[in-house]
Amino acid sequence: MYAGAQNPAPTPAPATSPAPGATAPGATAPGATAPSAAAPSARPGDVDSIEHIIAAVYDVISGPAGPRDWDRFRSLYYAGARMIPSRRDDKGVVTARVSSPDEYATRAQDYFSKEGFFENSVANRVETWDRIAHVWSTYESRHAKGEKPFARGINSFQLFNDGSRWWILTVYWESEDAAHPLPEKYLK
Repeated sequence: MYAGAQNPAPTPAPATSPAPGATAPGATAPGATAPSAAAPSARPGDVDSIEHIIAAVYDVISGPAGPRDWDRFRSLYYAGARMIPSRRDDKGVVTARVSSPDEYATRAQDYFSKEGFFENSVANRVETWDRIAHVWSTYESRHAKGEKPFARGINSFQLFNDGSRWWILTVYWESEDAAHPLPEKYLK
């Protein structure tokens, strides 16, 4: 989800996310939440499987310099979803920046309007049980298709299935650096 070397949060910044406390229609458990009625509808083929929702995230943020389809992007995320890049500064201090998909879209669009950005999965490790899933996704980022990657790292996706589709709850990522290269086991 890299999008801007100086600020790791500029990856696909969302524009307007659903209200975090919207009550799920027909929810059986107290406090259950779901996207608000104003949330964009997802393409069925984007959310019918874990593989498709991960591919949709990479697809929607990738492209030449210019706008992205932020409604499609937002349709992948559950209400209250979080995007969390972490980074190590030049003094070695590690920080994490928590944002919503909408905040991500706002920041990322500034970057994407000036730079081509193509991110793809190199390898995914998927763990599932019942309605919960975790995808450990090694990524590469390029300014143009076919170029050498300018960044690599790990996207950690936490997913939820409500019985009708998959939703992204969290994307937490870290880019590699010279002192912390990706282990070979995560490149396969």
